[in-house]
Amino acid sequence: MPYAPADAHIRFALHPDHQPAVIATTTGATADAARSHLYDHGFRSTGPTTMVLARIDREEPHYTVKAAAQLQVYGFTTEIDPALQDEIDTEWTWANHPMPWCTRDEIREVGAAAQRIHDDITTGHLTIHLHADDGHTTVAVGSYTTGVRRHIHLHGENHLRQISTSYDTEAEAVAEFHRLYSVAVRPSPAPLTDLEQAVRRLLAGKPPSTAEETSEPTVEPPVAEPGEHEAFLAALFDEDRQWERYRPSDETTIASHESLAVRAEFDHEARHCTDVAWTVAEYDGPVGERLWHATLTAGTPVPLIRAMLQYLDAPPLTAAYGPDDVLHDAAWHPASHPARTTWTAAGAITFEHTLHATTDRWMLYGGDNLDRAAWTIRLSAGVSHDLLAHLVSTAADLSTPQPPSVRRPPLGAPVPVVVPQHRGWLR
Repeated sequence: MPYAPADAHIRFALHPDHQPAVIATTTGATADAARSHLYDHGFRSTGPTTMVLARIDREEPHYTVKAAAQLQVYGFTTEIDPALQDEIDTEWTWANHPMPWCTRDEIREVGAAAQRIHDDITTGHLTIHLHADDGHTTVAVGSYTTGVRRHIHLHGENHLRQISTSYDTEAEAVAEFHRLYSVAVRPSPAPLTDLEQAVRRLLAGKPPSTAEETSEPTVEPPVAEPGEHEAFLAALFDEDRQWERYRPSDETTIASHESLAVRAEFDHEARHCTDVAWTVAEYDGPVGERLWHATLTAGTPVPLIRAMLQYLDAPPLTAAYGPDDVLHDAAWHPASHPARTTWTAAGAITFEHTLHATTDRWMLYGGDNLDRAAWTIRLSAGVSHDLLAHLVSTAADLSTPQPPSVRRPPLGAPVPVVVPQHRGWLR
């Protein structure tokens, strides 16, 4: 039985700033009823007469057709802009889709499932506890506030996010997530992707990039410029006679301390922000066991490398502070998580302590998060708290230098030829 005619007109058009998102403009006496129906189809209000459909699966034209057909059944008048109609008529698929065996309809079903997960997270029906990078994509563990599949693991981003496993309890889901991804686990949801950010801005009635956002200064971490590490290495041998140079290959230079207990290896081929440029280690005597080691990537600021090697060459006789004390006084922001503690500076530098880790017991990195770090220093268990305090004191100066009148006294001045007792070779 047909519905009575409704006095409203709905015009659908592509969003001018974010295609293929769709804008619906409603006019007429019963426009409110039309807007209610549009809401059921995923449109969200952005003004008195406008609503937007923006999805992470980029299927807005397909769902617009379905919404328009339903509105016509209810007696509303609909109009589709020619440019949007061209988009509707165009057959397309995701480039390099990881499920090439799927038909177009099956790909659309995968995207629709990802969209439902995205909506559940946005509305608070699905709470994300932890996330990680598995080397290929983002994974996460979360719990639904209602429903049967309450505790789940997620795999993928945007239109490829899927539920990979379900669990009976939150404790079981979280424990298995830690077992699978170990030190890669991070608290809370992963940072929003560019597409998710754009969709949220559109649904909130904002353009993809607002003037206010672009005018805000972006805090960038300090990063070593190309050639800075090479210049520092050359100066180390020219100015500090306690270090001897070995060149076992064209790609590698080794700096060996005169005590034969500390050794730093430099990779001349390291270029990318994730490439390890330096490996530093300390040993229990010239032929003893390794006590700890550290790796520093190619973008690590030179003052941090210098601070580490200077400390190992001539450590202060006494240490006045621990690393947490230094960062507390420097006004870094602490946060405690189930497996670790982090301190973050406004200058986009983070110091992280993972209590039960072995290789990456301590980390210092520059950037918004570890997944997108501009540089990373990783220190194993066994490194002294004195060295950590010296290192984070330098990081604090790099991040937010304090006026001389209030700056913490230096962590002990270097003294001449104080040879540490733990010495050995890098293996």
